[in-house]
Amino acid sequence: MSRQLSPLFMPPPINRLPHLLASLSLVLGVQASQAHGDEPHDDAPASPAHVASTDRPQRQPDGSVWLPKPVQHRLGVLTQVAQLQEHPVTFEFNGRVLPDPNAGGRVQATQAGRIEPGPQGLPVLGQAVRKGQVLAYLRPAASAIDQANQQAALAELDAQYAVAERKAARYEQLEGAVPQKDIEAARVERDALKKRRAAVGASVSAPQALIAPVSGTVASANVVIGQVVDAKDVLFDIVNPAQLVVEALAYDAAQVQGLGRASAAVPGGELQLQFLGGGRQLREQALPLLFRVTQATAPVAVGQTLKVTAQSAQRQAGAALPLAALDRNAAGESIVWLHTAPERFAPRVVRARPLDARSVLVTEGLQAGDRVVTQGASLLAQVR
Repeated sequence: MSRQLSPLFMPPPINRLPHLLASLSLVLGVQASQAHGDEPHDDAPASPAHVASTDRPQRQPDGSVWLPKPVQHRLGVLTQVAQLQEHPVTFEFNGRVLPDPNAGGRVQATQAGRIEPGPQGLPVLGQAVRKGQVLAYLRPAASAIDQANQQAALAELDAQYAVAERKAARYEQLEGAVPQKDIEAARVERDALKKRRAAVGASVSAPQALIAPVSGTVASANVVIGQVVDAKDVLFDIVNPAQLVVEALAYDAAQVQGLGRASAAVPGGELQLQFLGGGRQLREQALPLLFRVTQATAPVAVGQTLKVTAQSAQRQAGAALPLAALDRNAAGESIVWLHTAPERFAPRVVRARPLDARSVLVTEGLQAGDRVVTQGASLLAQVR
């Protein structure tokens, strides 16, 4: 008797075998991934995110900053050993750049008139001019009454000159019969009337030459061809860029005593100044001080405002540091950053005053041998 197999134990059809194999491989792959996990192993390299987290700067609970060496190099952090020495006491003044009075000049109109171009046209800003060069002409603008009076005076002088010329010619013909002194007097009178007539005739229509008083560069030009100007109007300003002065204001007369070298910071550089003298009369409740620019590492313009740091004869002990080493904390106090360990920086509250345009003098808060951050201090304060 033949035995029939139950459908439950019947082998799968041949066409369903690929689907069963694919399902089995998918289940095995999921189990393998769950068994392995995402944790790092000794034979696998660490992920970049894991390495970066250990090199990130951190602010410590005591206020110091932990900064790894690679980050220090990337930020360009530099330090300097503090040295306590005697330095001059300095004062700060508000100043303004002016042309040297011995090297600059101004051209003004002496009377009302109309502007006409010079032999080379009107000068433009920045043009170099020479002393005695004709910059423009000023043709006097007289009223109708003045012109009529000048013409009447000229006509009268013409008549007098004609009479004097005929008189001198007649006396010369009678030489020998007329005393010599009368002949000479007639000649002198004729020549004088001729000069008077020429002078009055030139004043009627002759233009006045506007001449450069010094050699230098045209700093301002306030005229155009045909412009009518009044007396005392400023037409041209001429300065020498190599000879400038700085005028500062001191509100304490005691600060003027013993001033010497000074400096001023400007965009892109600084100015080295020499104290020339100070006034003894208050002007707007301040004493004017004058400094000569001896050296400039950046160009400046006349009228530019700046901060002047002047050294006095007094001395004070402290540590000289670059201005970039000084920072402020949340309370507004002046601080510096000390390099206390190879990768640790701590803030220190100090008291400082300007030493020159690029340096400060720390008078309190530092000791000799402290290593102070001179570059990148502002970046350390931003670490959180």
